[in-house]
Amino acid sequence: MSHEEMLAERLREAGYAAKKVDRAVGGVVAVAGLVTLEDGSELFAKTLLGRETGVFPVEAAGLAELRDLGGARTPDVLHATERLLVLEKMDPRRDDEDFWERLGHAIAALHMSTVGDRFGWHRHGWLGRLRQDNTWEQDGHTFFAERRLLRWLSEPLVEAAFDREDRRAVERLCAALPELIPSQPACLTHGDLWRENVVATREGEPVLIDPAVSYNWPEADLSMLWCSPRPRASERCFAVYQEIAGLQQGWEERMPILHLRELLSVIAHGDDDWGAADAVRAVITPFKRRNEN
Repeated sequence: MSHEEMLAERLREAGYAAKKVDRAVGGVVAVAGLVTLEDGSELFAKTLLGRETGVFPVEAAGLAELRDLGGARTPDVLHATERLLVLEKMDPRRDDEDFWERLGHAIAALHMSTVGDRFGWHRHGWLGRLRQDNTWEQDGHTFFAERRLLRWLSEPLVEAAFDREDRRAVERLCAALPELIPSQPACLTHGDLWRENVVATREGEPVLIDPAVSYNWPEADLSMLWCSPRPRASERCFAVYQEIAGLQQGWEERMPILHLRELLSVIAHGDDDWGAADAVRAVITPFKRRNEN
């Protein structure tokens, strides 16, 4: 049975008469695709290839949180079980300045309307196919160090990618976070906010998908957009965000440090075929001590 046939079968088991499945590319967790039903309507659906892990209920809860608390546009969740997630169909985003300006407004509104006094979330989540520890923490530097950076060092593929001194450098960087990252209040963050997790309504409004939510530094969200490949028009997003929400001086220089979490996750998932490990080493080089015993 092909992946498309498997997804169609699980949709039928859930009561959806799937006529056609056009598989979506990308993703490391699920088989996903645009589904045309027998009545001609369309929706988006995902199912897991491996064991059921609770990914989809957490994803659905994250989408609801972004919409209900932060006012972000997210797809309607039509069905969510451990085996199957069915969402309202969305359109591809446009990569023009108007779209990215709208996204800047949406992200600023999300961050500014959800300010909290602690970091984490009320349930653990997932980043890709690996667990995201959202244990509550009062201190943002401790949270980011322990839950977003150091947690990756024990992953087998990360252990294999870095030597002892590389690992020590990551630990030193974490110890120095209070000097590197200015104090910021926690806010609800999308958590995996790179360009492919932004789509659009038919009218061209930005829509956020595939979240890994938690209360975290707002700059952590921005680092995903800033450091991942993006079109030139995206500069408008950051300019608008700065106008609305404000950013502390030196924010551009902090982006690579905050993006370390994503790079380590890429390596842990076995996706380092484009130089993620070298990018990590470039950021941690100032924290290396070659003569340490």
